[in-house]
Amino acid sequence: MRWYKFISAILHPIVMPTVGVLLFFILSEVKITREQQLAVLSMVFISTYIIPILLLIFLRAIGVIETYQVKTIPERKIPILFMTGLFFFVGKSLMSTSVTREFSYLFYGTSLSLTLVYFIFLFKEKTSLHLLSMGNAVGYFLLFQQSHNISILPVILVLIILSGLLASSRLYLKAHTPREVYMGFFIGVISQFLVFWVL
Repeated sequence: MRWYKFISAILHPIVMPTVGVLLFFILSEVKITREQQLAVLSMVFISTYIIPILLLIFLRAIGVIETYQVKTIPERKIPILFMTGLFFFVGKSLMSTSVTREFSYLFYGTSLSLTLVYFIFLFKEKTSLHLLSMGNAVGYFLLFQQSHNISILPVILVLIILSGLLASSRLYLKAHTPREVYMGFFIGVISQFLVFWVL
């Protein structure tokens, strides 16, 4: 497997929420038991990995989408609408306890960014969902650093470098234009800041 396909696969949008949870647990000083960590990780993994895969299988089986890459705007509408609601639901669930409240911002921000992506469809524009998820991660951990008054610059730099590699891979695969890649990343980052300021 070539590097660009490998990068696109391991940094797929449905993988990043689980990675975000793991990073949060590693970097956060919030007191949370191993059982609570496992419960949150399981909920996030099932909600943002297993359910989207099952949704795509179902949509392809009934002919709504032609491929699992959902390349066209019409094909993307139902999955994105569904994921917007799902991320909002996960955010709301995490917001309900003080231990995971801060982590809910990542999911609310992702839900907002998907809403913006759906709105952009009205202008016949699409964005890179791969870079959208990386932008959300970068934005969230920039704010995490500020709110915890700690330096996690190496983590943020790694996320930015991975974003660059991912953007290059998406362009090399001709999955997106440079405009779609930049738009996805910056919508992700900005959405996290908007949610942080509102909540």
